[in-house]
Parts: sequence; C-alpha cells; structure tokens
Amino acid sequence: MFSKPNKPATTASAPSSGRADPMDAPRKAIACSLIAENVSLEGDLVSDGDVQLDGAVRGDLKLNHLTIGEPGQVDGLITAETVEVRGRVTGAITAKTVRLYATARVDGDITHVQLAIDAGAHFAGRSVKLVQAVPEQLSLVDVAAE
Repeated sequence: MFSKPNKPATTASAPSSGRADPMDAPRKAIACSLIAENVSLEGDLVSDGDVQLDGAVRGDLKLNHLTIGEPGQVDGLITAETVEVRGRVTGAITAKTVRLYATARVDGDITHVQLAIDAGAHFAGRSVKLVQAVPEQLSLVDVAAE
C-alpha cells in the first residue's frame, strides 16, 4: 500500500554519468520583474524574462516581454519579443509583436512583425515591417550538379 513505485530499467547502451541531461529538465519559470512607479534607473537593462515597467528607465532595454504601464517611461532603445505600451517611449522599438494602447505615447521608429495601435495612442515615427530570414533553398540545378 505504501511501497515505492518501481523505477524504469535503464538501458545498458547509455552509460550513466550521474548528471541529468539539461534538455530533459523542464524550463524553470521566471517571475515577472517589476520596476515600480517610484523607481528611476539609468543604464541598460537586460533580462530573458518579463518586465513590468511603471517607473522610468534611461538606457537601452533587451528583454523577452516588456509591459510599460501608464506611469512608465523609457528613454532609449527597446529590443524584445513582445512590447505593450501604455506609457511613454522616446526611442526606437524592435520587437516581433508591438501593441500601443490608448494611453501610449511613442516618439520613435517601430520595427515589428505585428503592430496594433489602439484609438487615442500617439505614435510619431516610422513603422517598419521586420523581415524574418528565410532559409536558403537548394535549386534543382545545384542538386543536379552534385
């Protein structure tokens, strides 16, 4: 009733080194970082997680997902997978997905795959479609030459 379950047998062809394969381990969830309204940062910010920005940052940001709240301000370049803006950005944004909410104010170019702008948002700059690299394909001539 309270016995331990049997462990699966290991194969003899794969020697055990005592270390777990990192590819087998599930990805550790990273908590969202908060930069509160009363916080002001000067310098670059880099994170592979999510950041909620309600304060002010003067510098470049390289993040996975950035959410700029209504009181949030960025003066610098933003590079991320996704960016949601409710506050103010002065500088260029480069991301796969960018959404400007009604309270957003962006003064700078936006390079994107997908861009959504709500009614009432202020955007002064260029919208540039991000072209994703297409893998090179072999032509029939190249294959026949081999």
